[in-house]
Amino acid sequence: QVQLVESGGGLVQPGGSLRLSCTASGNILRIYYMAWFRQAPGKEREWVATISSNGITNYVESVKGRFIISRDNAKNTVYLQMNSLKPEDTAVYYCNGVVEYYSGSSRRNTYWGQGTQVTVSS
Repeated sequence: QVQLVESGGGLVQPGGSLRLSCTASGNILRIYYMAWFRQAPGKEREWVATISSNGITNYVESVKGRFIISRDNAKNTVYLQMNSLKPEDTAVYYCNGVVEYYSGSSRRNTYWGQGTQVTVSS
């Protein structure tokens, strides 16, 4: 009923920037928080940043001052602007969100996107 689709990953040199996007589609009534997670090879999935429905943001310490999470509620889209990228930022980045949708009645569930690869390398 609801899908989250990420885009914007790729290969970038250290110090460079990328902007990830995640758009939710379906019979959406409301999106509560949206977040980005990442998973590096051989490591557990790690929370990166969250933005609430009213725009309050939180970040993992390792990306503070370099990453910016934002959202466009009209487009059901969340962004992750990543600046000053480091090789240790290399990972598959996943979008996550709590979505209220309509399917005969109002329902709420947590969804994940399929992931987008970000590689930081010279």
